[in-house]
This record gives sequence, structure tokens and C-alpha cells, in this order.
Amino acid sequence: MGAAGLWMLLATAVLMALTGLPAWLVLISVSMLFTLGGLAFGVFGLPLFFALPARLLGLLEHDLLQALPLYVFIGALLNRLPLAEVLLRVANHVLRRSAAAPYLAGLGLGALLAPMNGSVGASVAMLTRAVQPRLDALGVPPERAAALICQASTIGVVVPPSLVLILLGDAMLRAHTEAVNATGQAVRIINTQDIFHGALLPAAAMLVLSFMVTWWRNRKPGPDFPSVSPMDAAESRPGRADWAIAGASVLCIVALLTSVTLGFMYAVEGAATGGLVLLGFGLATGSLTRSVFKAVLRDTLAISGALFALLVAATVFTLVLRAYETDRWMNDFLHGLGGGGTTALVVVLLILALSAFVLDAFEITFAIVPVVMPPLLMLVPDATWVAVLTLLVLQISFLLPPFGYAVLMVASRLDRKLSQGALARALLPYLLVEAVVIALVLWWPPMVWHSHPAELANAAGSPKLSEEDIQKLFDAQRPRTEKESRP
Repeated sequence: MGAAGLWMLLATAVLMALTGLPAWLVLISVSMLFTLGGLAFGVFGLPLFFALPARLLGLLEHDLLQALPLYVFIGALLNRLPLAEVLLRVANHVLRRSAAAPYLAGLGLGALLAPMNGSVGASVAMLTRAVQPRLDALGVPPERAAALICQASTIGVVVPPSLVLILLGDAMLRAHTEAVNATGQAVRIINTQDIFHGALLPAAAMLVLSFMVTWWRNRKPGPDFPSVSPMDAAESRPGRADWAIAGASVLCIVALLTSVTLGFMYAVEGAATGGLVLLGFGLATGSLTRSVFKAVLRDTLAISGALFALLVAATVFTLVLRAYETDRWMNDFLHGLGGGGTTALVVVLLILALSAFVLDAFEITFAIVPVVMPPLLMLVPDATWVAVLTLLVLQISFLLPPFGYAVLMVASRLDRKLSQGALARALLPYLLVEAVVIALVLWWPPMVWHSHPAELANAAGSPKLSEEDIQKLFDAQRPRTEKESRP
């Protein structure tokens, strides 16, 4: 009956694509439907689900989830306050001698703010509000503007310490724990900080190549960009206050991101500090009015509630999958493919890429990763490398037209219809950048920096441990994994 879990996933994808209902509602509905079917046909018994309340309580007591509403709060503030416009105005002025100025400024804004924004959707909302009007005023074709916003909005998927990396790190910790318990290998369980470190070089390569491609394509004025110096208007010239705000903001954001990524601050601390700084900016500039603050709180509660509902629904969904023994079926399937870990890795990455056409990063992390990752990590012991490849595959999948998540989000926020052919041509250079980075990580695994390379080197040949030894090893990791350890 393990294949029943595949029908659950298929039903979820179809319902989400056809109905437009919230993901948490679809996941709960499909879970309840298949639960009734399993009980009716005697596949499993009702006592299995008595453990669900304790499982949910244990999940929600996780300290790491404190960062979730804080990141959402930051995203709501960035979407409501004029900080993005100030940064964009200053960046355009600094780059005013280049015809590529508005493109580079928009991409730079995404690189700076997307890791703090919490989600691809929040980044799309912020960038379409701040960048799209300026590109429209310059006569930039909507498809090229949309392609730039798509790329900029997905930067937060890969660049640490975004919320996607934090939640994926927790999911990979659980999956790696299952894999180690099943294989009995004496290896260290990865944590969120390991994935932060592992993503640094691939994220840097992706950013450098993206900026190079953006500059090269738009370095000269042409029919798509008729004006060489579009920043001559008085409205575009930043004042002293703009320069001060931009300089302080860049220093503060870079310091926060660096501190969290390198482990000098926990993600919760960094998110709380960022939210406090944005509140100070809003109060100092007078842009955080009572009505704006109420809207920010309303957005934060609504989005946080939806994410926690999604987390609970995904927990129920994965429990039903396991009741059908889909996890064991997946393990047998991957082990029976032949070709070892390489074939299994390609299949799992393909599953994640296809899932990204109908699910966002959070839904994939909560519902898909817990099922496919444990059996994969039994065959591929480098959990950090697998996690970074997962992030890169998710990013490129979100950019694939016409069903990529970022593409659909941008198209839904524009007031015009986009030509799919022109959009695909505009996205092609960025897709090639993502493909090159993925190829580099696959060809040269040391590009993923490991905090503990000695433990990885010994993973393949490590002796099997008894259950008591495994429990001691896992207990030794608790202070680090449950509180996002510092390096």
C-alpha cells in the first residue's frame, strides 16, 4: 500500500492547481480523505493517530519556530515602509553612468532584502511595488522586468540566513537523524548552521554570475532601453537623508546577515534585531503611522497563521503517508533503482523540481522533504551537500515558465498579460546561471563548505553502532541542534 502515498501527493497537486484553495486546507482535506479510506479498508488502525496531538505539541515547542513570525514581521515591514524605495533610489544614482543601472539596482535590492523577507511571495510583493514602476517608466518591456523580479525574489531561497534555509535545515536535521538511526553510522547530525555554511560559496557564485549576466545584457542602450541616463530627473536624485538611511541600512543588514550566517547570533536574535531596527526606521522617518502599523500586524498575523497551519497540516499529511508505509516504499524504490546514490539523488531532485511547479518552498519543506530525504541520506551520506543541491533545484524550478512559483507570483501581481515566449527568453540567462551553479556543485562537492569535514570523510567507512551508542550520539547533539549551534 506504499504507493497510496503517491496518490495522496498527486491528489494534493491536482487540487491545489485546480481549486486555488490554501495549501494547508488541501493537505488536511487529502489527509482526512485517505485516513478514512485506510481505516475503512483496514490498512491501519485508529490508535495510530492517538500520537498526533503529542507529535504536534512537540513540533510547535521547537525553539527554531520562534523565528518564523519574526521573519514574516520583517517582510511585512519591508513591504509597507519606504526603505526599498530609498535603497533603490540611491543605488540608481550610484550606477547612473551605466545603462544597466535600474536592472542592477533591482537585483541588488533583492540580494540585500530577500534573505530577510521570509518568503518568495513577500519578496515578489516588495520588488513589484518598488522596482516595477521604475522599469515601466523607463520603457523596459514587461517580460524583461518580470524576469528580473523573478530572479531577485528567489535569491532568498539560497542566500543565508533566509527563513527557507532555516526551515529546510530543521527538516534535514530530522531526515538525517532518521537515516543515521537506520544505518547505525557514527556520524554527526547536521544542523541549520551547517547548511548556512554549505550554501555560502554556491550562493556567492550565483550572485556574481547573476550580476554579470544582468550587466552584460543591459550595458548598452538599445530599443529595449532607449535612455542612457534615465536618472536625471530631480525626483530620482537622493538627498542627504536618503544617503544616510541607505548607508546605515546596508551596514546594518550586512552585519545582521553575516552574524547569523557565521553563528555569532541565533536566527531568532537576528530576526528580532532586524524587526526592531525597521521599527526604528519607520518611527524616525514618520512612515510608520498608526494605520501602517496596524496593517503590518495584520499581515504578520495572517501570514504567520497560514504558515503554522501549513506546518500542522503537513505534519498530519506525513503521518498518514507513513501510515501507508510510503516512506518504506520510497526507501525500497530508491535502493532498487541501481546506480547507487547518484541515481537516487537525481530522482529525488527531479521529484522536488516537479513539486515546485505546484508547491512553494515551505510546502515542499514540510510535506515532501520528510518523505524523500531519509532514504536518500542512507545512500548519500553528505547531508549538507544534498541540502544545498535541494535549495538550488528549488530556486531554478521557481524560475521555469510557465508554472514556476516565482513566475506565477509575478504574473499575478502585474496588471498586464505577459508573453510566455518573451518571458522565457528573458529568463533564459538566469536559468543558465542556476544550471551552471548546480553543475559546479555536482562536479566539485567541496564547493559546499563543511564545518566538520573530518566527520564527513569518515562517514562512509564508519562502524555501525548499537542502539545505545546511537542514542548517546544523538543526545550529545541536542544542545547544538535544538538551539542552532554556534560554530
